[in-house]
Amino acid sequence: MYKRLLVAIDGSDVAESILTYALGISRATGSQLALVRIVDDEAHRAQASSYLDALAARLQVEAHCVSAGGDVASALLEEAARVPDTLIAMTTHGRSGVLGAVLGSVAMKVLRGGHAPVLLYRPHARVSGDAGEPIKITRVVAPMDGSPSAESIGTQAGELARWLGARLVVISVLSTRAQAAAGAPSGDLSESSYVRTRAVELGKKYGVDYSWEVLHGDEPDQAIADFVDHERGTMLAMVTRANTAPVAAAFLGSVTTGCLRKAGVPILTRLP
Repeated sequence: MYKRLLVAIDGSDVAESILTYALGISRATGSQLALVRIVDDEAHRAQASSYLDALAARLQVEAHCVSAGGDVASALLEEAARVPDTLIAMTTHGRSGVLGAVLGSVAMKVLRGGHAPVLLYRPHARVSGDAGEPIKITRVVAPMDGSPSAESIGTQAGELARWLGARLVVISVLSTRAQAAAGAPSGDLSESSYVRTRAVELGKKYGVDYSWEVLHGDEPDQAIADFVDHERGTMLAMVTRANTAPVAAAFLGSVTTGCLRKAGVPILTRLP
């Protein structure tokens, strides 16, 4: 699926916190792992390069110190494009602001400019900068709401589960508030049938173990966060926005942002 995992590092412990996942993914898939430091101030290039080289040597991975040239997102995309089938991985908070705000600034520019999924992570616990033991992803959770935009993540979720050797879990959030507003009958029967059908289709297509769940809650991001519950072996796969369905949760950019804040797991995300 991906030949190289490119991790954006900015010198902070927060940015390094994604490395436990990156190392686990690299070991599980055999993909190349590389670190990149985007330098927006040439005066600090030598110091940044020294730090990056030391970290890469400790992890026994590649390192690339790249000049931003005034545009951090473009520099990151250019380095990613240098090696085909590269997945960019980045935390959503960094010391210098280089890694940007949640789904804003640099992260959104990378999503728009690369036209490809990006792996995002926001750590919850206090981090020490120690990469720690690699985390193996055993579950890929794909939220869907029946809209074409949300459905479009199915391909990435299925391929991701197969690539990682993980179980695929398709979920949907049933909003009782939306049901009442739409005058729709309550109950899980139709929603469960939809989620089960998608899980079976994707599981068989990609040859992976699969399951499905219907969640309940009027705040989709909280329902999803409660379901994954900071489980270290879980990864979410979701689009940043989707069309609103009257009786199902609408997975908007705000929902993906909410999941980044609350779920405590990495998210493979893309624009629909």
